[in-house]
Amino acid sequence: MIAELKPYPACKDSGMPWLREVPEHWEVQKLRNVLKRFTERNQPDLPLLSVVREKGVILRDMTNKEENHNFIPDDLSNYKVVRSGQFAMNKMKAWQGSYGVSRFDGIVSPAYFIFDIAEVEGAYFHSAIRSKAYVPFFAHASDGVRIGQWDLAQARMKEIPFFIPPLFEQSAIVRFLDHIDRRIRRYISSKQKLINLLEEQKQAIIHRAVTRGLDPNVHLKPSGVEWLGDIPEHWEVRRLRYLIQGKLTYGANAAAEYVNPAWPRYLRITDFGMNGKLRSNTFRSLPPEIANDYLVQPGDILLARSGATVGKCFLVTTGIGEACHAGYLIRARPRRSVIQPEFLFAFTQSAGFARWKDSAFIIATIQNIAADRYADLPVPIPPIPEQMDIFRFLQITTGWVLAATERAQREISLLREYRTRLIADVVTGKLDVREAAVRLPEETEEPKPLDEADVLNDAEEVADNDLEAAAQEVEA
Repeated sequence: MIAELKPYPACKDSGMPWLREVPEHWEVQKLRNVLKRFTERNQPDLPLLSVVREKGVILRDMTNKEENHNFIPDDLSNYKVVRSGQFAMNKMKAWQGSYGVSRFDGIVSPAYFIFDIAEVEGAYFHSAIRSKAYVPFFAHASDGVRIGQWDLAQARMKEIPFFIPPLFEQSAIVRFLDHIDRRIRRYISSKQKLINLLEEQKQAIIHRAVTRGLDPNVHLKPSGVEWLGDIPEHWEVRRLRYLIQGKLTYGANAAAEYVNPAWPRYLRITDFGMNGKLRSNTFRSLPPEIANDYLVQPGDILLARSGATVGKCFLVTTGIGEACHAGYLIRARPRRSVIQPEFLFAFTQSAGFARWKDSAFIIATIQNIAADRYADLPVPIPPIPEQMDIFRFLQITTGWVLAATERAQREISLLREYRTRLIADVVTGKLDVREAAVRLPEETEEPKPLDEADVLNDAEEVADNDLEAAAQEVEA
């Protein structure tokens, strides 16, 4: 179907060099004619919403008291009301695309902008304005010294052009894009299931190696820990607190707002891929005066402590330069005379560790494992040479799993890029989808599951947004 899409038969000059031509019958309006400021307050009982880059307007997870405690005032009467169908914007993050049409009634930070939408279908406006064709306009309309705190100039925002098809065509475009989005989400979901199966298989391989060793004929003894089972008789089991230098330490409680390569890199959960490697496109830094208390070294293990990522662990490797870690991560520095970092990291990737993690959750608010709980983690300890033999064995035996996982992740990434490009082409009139939309089968709407990348990005962004919103309220 997509291969059959063609350009519009008649076009005109858009007046915008980056866009070139648009369909002849489309209208161009400035945003000042489309968006009308709306302000309503004193509805503290409405649900609390957040505005994030990945999804637009989302319901805030109020069960996570650990994340919310520092950022939500007791009195919410000054928070702004957002009605379903209205356009909400984080003006400090508009340059990133942190805005969208809400599907909920709720309240947001007083620092945000709220608008009614005129002359445009809300679903179409949401798809178009969040596309890569329009987001750069908001960067040009924003000012600031620090990248993380560019403030949107409302006067310049009002001059942003918006190209509007007739209403029936807006509906056709929305229907087509929804259909494509469903297909892509189904494919991504199947790839995520494959990745999960591969992860389970990897955990099983690792678990046997880090709890039984490599000699199938070794004599075993009870470990004294139910989820560990029997271990080689010459091994011992020790709590994590006795295997590290000093204490487990929390990271910096700061927003990821700086991109200064001369400063220490700020390691966050979202900087690590599912393979445990650092992503190259997520660099953030902290000023040295903040970072110095939270610096990491190669061989440190970083343990995620709360939310959707709780229990994930990452090994700090050489080659990343000076770096510090964020508050959602706990640093463990192994005593190399007792345990090698590579073996400890491998243990945290095992099925046994996963079972311990599930039993260690503090469920009163949300999944959470604090430093004192991690400190009690039982760890099987082979002699040092055996630890390194096990690590080398696992590098070989799990290599194909990692390769298959990375291949599936690349396919997901390419599909997302394709979706982004297709949306931009459709909402700027590069492709005519009117006939294709008519031929689409009827589909019932299904829930839109978030994959792991979405969950991580949303969680990190909510935290960053709340820090900034809190600062703006204090300044006000």
